[in-house]
Amino acid sequence: MIMKFNGMFASNLGLIVRLLIIMIIYSLLRIGFYGFNYMHFPQVTFSELVVMLKGGLVFDLAAVLYLNMLFILMQAIPNPLQNNIVYKKVGKWVFVGVNALGIALNLVDFVYYPFTLKRTTGTVFRQFANEENIFKLFFDFLIDYWYILLLFIFLIWVLVKSYSWIIVRPFKMTWKYYLVQFICLLVSIALFIGGVRGGWAHSTRPITLSNAGDYVNSPEEMNIVLNTPFSIIKTLKAISLKEERFFTDAELKSIYPVIHTPQDSGELKKLNVVFLILESFGKEHIGFFNKNLDHGNYKGYTPFLDSLISQSLTFNRSFANGRKSIDALPSIITGIPSIGEPFVLSIYSGNRTTSLAKILADQGYETAFFHGAPNGSMGFSAYLKLAGVQHYYGKNEYNNDQDFDGIWGIWDEPFMQYMANELNELKEPFFSSFFSLSSHHPFKVPEKYKGKFPKGTLPLHEPLGYADYALKRFFDKASKSKWFTNTIFVICADHASMTKFPEYNTMANSFAIPIILYHPGGNLRGVSDRLVQQIDIMPTVLSYLNYQKPYFSFGTNALDSTQNNFLVNNIGSGYNFYMNDYFMNYDNDEVKSLYNLKKDPLLNNNLLGVQRSVQDSMVKSLRAFIQQYNNRMIHNKLTVD
Repeated sequence: MIMKFNGMFASNLGLIVRLLIIMIIYSLLRIGFYGFNYMHFPQVTFSELVVMLKGGLVFDLAAVLYLNMLFILMQAIPNPLQNNIVYKKVGKWVFVGVNALGIALNLVDFVYYPFTLKRTTGTVFRQFANEENIFKLFFDFLIDYWYILLLFIFLIWVLVKSYSWIIVRPFKMTWKYYLVQFICLLVSIALFIGGVRGGWAHSTRPITLSNAGDYVNSPEEMNIVLNTPFSIIKTLKAISLKEERFFTDAELKSIYPVIHTPQDSGELKKLNVVFLILESFGKEHIGFFNKNLDHGNYKGYTPFLDSLISQSLTFNRSFANGRKSIDALPSIITGIPSIGEPFVLSIYSGNRTTSLAKILADQGYETAFFHGAPNGSMGFSAYLKLAGVQHYYGKNEYNNDQDFDGIWGIWDEPFMQYMANELNELKEPFFSSFFSLSSHHPFKVPEKYKGKFPKGTLPLHEPLGYADYALKRFFDKASKSKWFTNTIFVICADHASMTKFPEYNTMANSFAIPIILYHPGGNLRGVSDRLVQQIDIMPTVLSYLNYQKPYFSFGTNALDSTQNNFLVNNIGSGYNFYMNDYFMNYDNDEVKSLYNLKKDPLLNNNLLGVQRSVQDSMVKSLRAFIQQYNNRMIHNKLTVD
């Protein structure tokens, strides 16, 4: 089977065919991986496997492009050596070498997976870095799994033979050749970028391990969709948590329990639950919380939200657990904060988790998520599928680009009207979550609303006014629905953003966001002084619903006044830790600063070494959190069972 290519496109066509052959080999390796490990995936049906094989092509393409980067450049860059025999031989062995490595890595997980129950990641290099007998281990592996070695040799033979089947004949190096090749090079660069990112859309983040969740029903099945080279490449710089042992198991359970066992009796209150997560709605921009700012003249930019808060339960001291949108969803829906890096981008994203969606679905709830961006944006759809959300409504489902903002997705106002209509179609009780997008850079509002909302002092202020108006229009419509009074609404921001006032431009208050509980048919009212964070939302809602079964969460119930909770957020290797009236910064296993946040909101008076008992108590609680978080992440223990 010889394929001969002539003319100025010959090298490009040869390159495409060779990469297609590697893609076919990767698909066969995925089938082989499943065949060797099918006993670990007993629930996977044939039709589900087909979906996983199709989804795997996205990750295979990214891995193949990464590994073959040098070979692609050798073939795509116009140069006079293209016809040179030595140059061609070097290209051949570059191609064979890098792809032999990719094949070998995939084959290793045929037999290594049962020991780790996940694809090998970049942490493998740190794992074996101090092994003195690494070569003996390697040869023992080859002896024990000799059949894998034979399969590897066979596939390399196929690789070498298939390379020889494709013949690129010499061609004339005219000015037309260089012009055409330069154009092809630009096209290749664009295709390469789209291939390794997983798409070209503005809102598409480069694909990572968690994106495999789009094609599976449970986290462990992500390992079928992924391939090992991709997993290693994407986690070479990933943060690997260190197991800690500050306390015994009994001490840890006493200091910081993460298995919640409800004490009250009674039946579950099957209220509908609606989360409204608002992009960049930092606490500074909301007048209700800032009546003393600007000499008492500050009004804020959210008049509707201000009026709604007066009918709700809210908190003076409420904070985000992260600084990015991608941090927010796991914190709010799953009770898992991001430490070091976003949870959904970490090597632990395939862990089994407890989510509010799963818990409520088991109680007969229908579950849905609404986000006006193109489906797949921010990796939300993949995460939410793993979190047990049954229905995803995005820009695709909205299906009307007349309301597209041109960058991120559908404007908030029409999309929230669409959401209100769709909620009418859900079977009660239901759990639904919405993530807004209009209060985002480049900070625009629809043409018809220009001049309607105050420009304010920051570019963010005008779109905040628009998003607040969209929220008002949603509640106007929802209040006419039969399910409205039987619903608890949770309104919070994903993270804080731009600031003007020094009170919010501090390490502590730069995380300050609103967290609001509104039950139009209930008695949730008032302003609480408790410390509350995003990961507390799930336990708080379950308590309000009178949920009776044990469950896992890193958060605490904000309605339980007997719990002396603490609050944590993280930047890089450091921790911000809030407890009682105090705020502490902790990095490299030592306290860097300590402030009385209530008395000293501008953080002017560092109490490091002064309030020793407070400092020691906070370090003890933080270390309990670190031990629970690290050890449970490492050992995949984020559920009750």
